[in-house]
Amino acid sequence: MNFKTLYESNKQRVLTGFVMLGVASLLAFLDNLIVTWLVLGIVYLFAFHEAMNLFGVKEVKLYVYAVLLWLVAYVYPNPDDLIYLVLILSLSIMAYTKTVDYKLLAPFFYPSISMLFLYALYHDFGMSVLVWLVFIVALTDTGAYFVGKSVGKTPFSPSSPNKTLEGVAGGVMIGSIVGAIYGTFFIPLWLSVLIAFLTSISSVFGDLFESYLKREAGVKDSGALFPGHGGMLDRLDGYLFGGVVMVILLRGLA
Repeated sequence: MNFKTLYESNKQRVLTGFVMLGVASLLAFLDNLIVTWLVLGIVYLFAFHEAMNLFGVKEVKLYVYAVLLWLVAYVYPNPDDLIYLVLILSLSIMAYTKTVDYKLLAPFFYPSISMLFLYALYHDFGMSVLVWLVFIVALTDTGAYFVGKSVGKTPFSPSSPNKTLEGVAGGVMIGSIVGAIYGTFFIPLWLSVLIAFLTSISSVFGDLFESYLKREAGVKDSGALFPGHGGMLDRLDGYLFGGVVMVILLRGLA
């Protein structure tokens, strides 16, 4: 693989990536609850908007519900539990008005559940564990890209034709090994290996699910927010599944 050619063809993507890395590093350095909640909230609203477009949902009032959900998440001790209240309330209103439309619930399943879990990961376990998630998902994604470009031959899934089995295996291996080493600062090695591996695997399928949604919607990217990277969901996809898995495993096993 010619790395110079690869860089030149992805120059805009690389530069945008460095800017996003800088913002994420600043957020980690500040490690402030209000700032983190606010930044994740902004990320959530962009992702929610893109999901609305992918699902073909046009109800403007859903944005109001999303904002209210995130405001309550700041003061509620278990933010990820709030999604159940939202779904129960939504179904109750639909039943009462006899206007049941399950499509309206889609943006509250994806990405709302995952964003609440990402905030819960920081809220319950701290910035260092949120950074751990970033390491695992970013290395899995980057590793899969470079390994796939180098030796990838076997298609991984029709939902994402550009992904190869070799690339996915390489990405999971890199993300799991580095993630497991980082995780030993908080938990025993065996548990760190298990969580890093399962989080890495889940991030692959988070990416795959978003690819499926885009193919169903007939679009290449979920948006055009980041030059060379697409939309917010294009950057979040792996974290949206990985974060949920990490929270559940840490609560149940750590």
